[in-house]
Amino acid sequence: MPGNSFGRLFKISTWGESHGKAVGVVLDGCPAGLKISENDIQFELDRRRPGQSKITTQRKEPDKVEILSGIFQGKTTGTPISMVVWNIDAISKSYEDIKDTYRPGHADFTYDQKYGIRDYRGGGRSSNRETIGRVAAAAIAKKILNKKGIFTTGYVKQIGNIVAEKLDFKQIEKNAIRCPDKLKAKQMYDLIDKVRKAGDSIGGIVEIVTTGMPKGLGDPVFNKLDAELASALMGLGGIRGFEAGLGFSVAEKRGSEANDLMYKKKDGTLGFKSNNAGGMLGGISNGEDLIVRIAIKPTSSISKKQITVDKKGNRKELVVKGRHDPCLCPRAVPIAEAMVNLVLVDHFLISKSVNN
Repeated sequence: MPGNSFGRLFKISTWGESHGKAVGVVLDGCPAGLKISENDIQFELDRRRPGQSKITTQRKEPDKVEILSGIFQGKTTGTPISMVVWNIDAISKSYEDIKDTYRPGHADFTYDQKYGIRDYRGGGRSSNRETIGRVAAAAIAKKILNKKGIFTTGYVKQIGNIVAEKLDFKQIEKNAIRCPDKLKAKQMYDLIDKVRKAGDSIGGIVEIVTTGMPKGLGDPVFNKLDAELASALMGLGGIRGFEAGLGFSVAEKRGSEANDLMYKKKDGTLGFKSNNAGGMLGGISNGEDLIVRIAIKPTSSISKKQITVDKKGNRKELVVKGRHDPCLCPRAVPIAEAMVNLVLVDHFLISKSVNN
């Protein structure tokens, strides 16, 4: 089956290409009666749109959303919700010279191998612009979860070798990096700007935390919550690693260090003294904060000269034109939040239907 849909009960199907007429999403499975407006969705799209600062792509897109169906008198009707964002600032001529050239780090070669045809303009379907549909649909998922006291916050944890040390969530949207550490955010910004001026790019790590998690979301075998979060986040472009809780650092630990010991709280409920598991045990949420991380590669499109080949294997010197993010991390934050919310709302609705 083509991989353009995601979710089981709360199911989305995204469509469109980077330089096509528009991009969008069809959402099926949203409960009826939820108050939603274009402003709710626009708020999230504005967080991921291009041109936010000089360290993001300078493509000028307002990313104005239009809701075409599924909402009447400000409320969801329970029928499919279709949303569209029109592309207005695509400059396709930037790609004409390299339409037969394989760009290092991109999906050009693999798309040709799979389909025998590809939209070379801005990466076509493999462009980050596809995530507009995910973020739009996830704005609705977020509203459902927030009403239940479940809140997801993402932030840039690391850029290059600069790591955030303080976690002041109030700082996240106050800087272009979306870093919760004000001092490190400035250092990260300067580093990104430095590599940008050198015609290069740099990677980093985004961390996502969800508070107010209910116990019991997820299944013990094939639909583990952590497995589906990994699939959702690794399904984004440029992601090269996923962690939950301690993540890869568990390789350095002993069981006595990694285990989260339990105790009885004063209110009589059971809790954990630590959260090394990142809020999940056996693929099921345990009520602690959900903590996951993704490693994001440096942007593949850089203006530094690179050596590659064309479709016939001829050697080519490549300088990628166009407008590209020197670091994907700042704009990846709302997209990562979106994917976490899409997974959580799906599991929440499944759990609700099973329990009922």
